[in-house]
Amino acid sequence: MLSLTATLCIVGVGLVIVVGGILGFRLHAFLALVLAAIVVSLLTPNSTVEWYRLGKLQIPVLNQQEGTATLDLKASPSHQIGQQFLLAKQVEATGSVETVATATLARFDDKEHAIVDIMPVEGSTGVDWDKSIVVTPQAREDATAFANQTVGNLVAGGFGATCTGIGILIALAAIIGKCLLDSGAAEKIVRWMLSIVGEKNAPLSFIFSGFALSTPVFFDTVFYLMIPIGKAMRLRTGKNYLLYILTIVTGGTMAHSLVPPTPGPLFVAEELGVDVGVMILAGGLVGLSCAMVGFLYSIVLCRFVDIPLRESPDMSLEELQNIADREDSDLPSIWMSLMPIILPVLLITGATVMNTVLKGVDQADISPVIHWVDQFFVLFGNKNIAMAISATLAIIMLVRQKKSDVSDLANSLQAALASGGVIILITAAGGAFGKSLQQTGIANLFGDVAGASTTMILVIAFVVTALVRLAQGSATVSMITGVGVMASFAAGVELGFHPVYLALAIGCGSKMFLWMNDSGFWVIGKMSGMTEWETLKYVTPMTSVMGVFGLLVTILAANAMPLV
Repeated sequence: MLSLTATLCIVGVGLVIVVGGILGFRLHAFLALVLAAIVVSLLTPNSTVEWYRLGKLQIPVLNQQEGTATLDLKASPSHQIGQQFLLAKQVEATGSVETVATATLARFDDKEHAIVDIMPVEGSTGVDWDKSIVVTPQAREDATAFANQTVGNLVAGGFGATCTGIGILIALAAIIGKCLLDSGAAEKIVRWMLSIVGEKNAPLSFIFSGFALSTPVFFDTVFYLMIPIGKAMRLRTGKNYLLYILTIVTGGTMAHSLVPPTPGPLFVAEELGVDVGVMILAGGLVGLSCAMVGFLYSIVLCRFVDIPLRESPDMSLEELQNIADREDSDLPSIWMSLMPIILPVLLITGATVMNTVLKGVDQADISPVIHWVDQFFVLFGNKNIAMAISATLAIIMLVRQKKSDVSDLANSLQAALASGGVIILITAAGGAFGKSLQQTGIANLFGDVAGASTTMILVIAFVVTALVRLAQGSATVSMITGVGVMASFAAGVELGFHPVYLALAIGCGSKMFLWMNDSGFWVIGKMSGMTEWETLKYVTPMTSVMGVFGLLVTILAANAMPLV
């Protein structure tokens, strides 16, 4: 068994490789994460990996007495009287995994839970229920085979498992984002929001537009899109330029870390076993509440300070004026523009709602209409199918709007997939690194905390993510690393609350400490014309305030409504 010091050292080496590789050696995040995963796997003993795997395959023990135990195993044709199980334990002195007893299925109680007779193995170190787990003989063999894989296969397994969960979604989201930008649909959404709230309330329009666009479009791209509109508004009003900048950042940055299918929150949800529909709903609610705090912060700050509209490298003031004067007739309709964003949200969350409502309901008690609706959402509410439908609509919109030929369309899609491919590589490499961290037994470091305090677990997740963000800059990489450390608490029984709250705490932690090592810092500063000091003084505190507020909301919700 790895000691506390050894586990911390291995995890620390992995974190140093990620942070040092990205900052010190300017490695691409993909390379840094893969290298860290390989090194952590090399340093982790096979017996520790085997024990980690057995923990994933164990059968929960409801209670135990002298010579017997009750397992959380329901009666079924696959479970027969006389079936054998094993009690395994990791020996502290050597770290090896030992079978300390056999368990024979004797009967089922009135709740159909399995009652087993325990027979200690002669020569073993003895049964210790605080340290022993119950597994099937097949699970023991599988865990041994898993631990004896080469390091390359272990890392590749984590990489592939992550790709399976999120690869298609990220590629489709990249296509949707590219089509929204090239067709003018994104600009149409911003203008439509402006027409609803009025130019006087343009900051609110920027918040909601940025929030909506940052779900399928990466934050840097959303800022590129919206800052010219903010500058054009400054030309019209002659004031409030800093307010426009801050509100564009507010909406976009919160969706970037809390609402799938943006890669960061999508990856965190997959790792923690959180339904994507639940993550969209919870992330949307917390993200919008944080955005409102950011809005209030911006309003108060801009009563005392503003910055001038300056020339910036991206475009001249004359080009800005041309954007402001662009005709609405050159843009797609608002319904066509919104559909690629709204439709997958409705389908995915609809499937989540139907699954929640009908959970535990006998099929015979469901009316034909409800059954048809349920089957509709089973098919089209699948996250991959919903996003594929949305991408198809976005492509059709681009073709209609631009009236481009097949080669132009192919070039647009190729550019989108090239951009999405890089994100897939980074997140999948992060998945491999996260799995390597989990196999060290990192969850054991927080075992006492997990049993004691909901608040403490969420604070730990927030702080780990925030520290990684401070060290290396990327919000997405900090979320990948944070969930790698905390993912072993995904089971609701261990947490005492729904894992979506853990995902939200990780997302909020990624909002902390925006500074020079983050590409977003330079995008915001250079595109808006702010100096480095102005960006640090005005933008960084706002994103940190939103992150802390999001953590507080998450803690309150997890304590008031644990949802388990």
